[in-house]
Amino acid sequence: MNDEDIETQVSALADMELEALRKEWKRRYGTPPSLRSEPVMRHLLAWRIQRAVYGGLDDATKRLIARTGPVEPEGKQLGIGAVLSRNWKGRQVLVTVETNGFRWEDQLYPSLSAAATAIAGSRWNGPRFFGLRDS
Repeated sequence: MNDEDIETQVSALADMELEALRKEWKRRYGTPPSLRSEPVMRHLLAWRIQRAVYGGLDDATKRLIARTGPVEPEGKQLGIGAVLSRNWKGRQVLVTVETNGFRWEDQLYPSLSAAATAIAGSRWNGPRFFGLRDS
């Protein structure tokens, strides 16, 4: 398979909706991951297609990734004790960054998204909810 064939296959993914991406994954690799994000599924599938021809990560890259350690929940970089504030449905909401998570109304949440979801009553991206991210 040449570079042009791979480029054509990966480009075809751009027009596929989530269900079509899942079907393509199943056709190529078996049971697809249970993702609900079309962009993430598209990227994973494109990577798998390219990896089959060009190979995966080299050993040096794998070592570098392994050395980086666990990922801190987004929002922790603000520092322990930082307080995030937002007006939500007419009331001010305050969430405090703590060593083990994010505290809202005497409840500790493992991520900012978990706290935002509890506050809003529906699933939210925490950094977006508190204005730490535009999209």
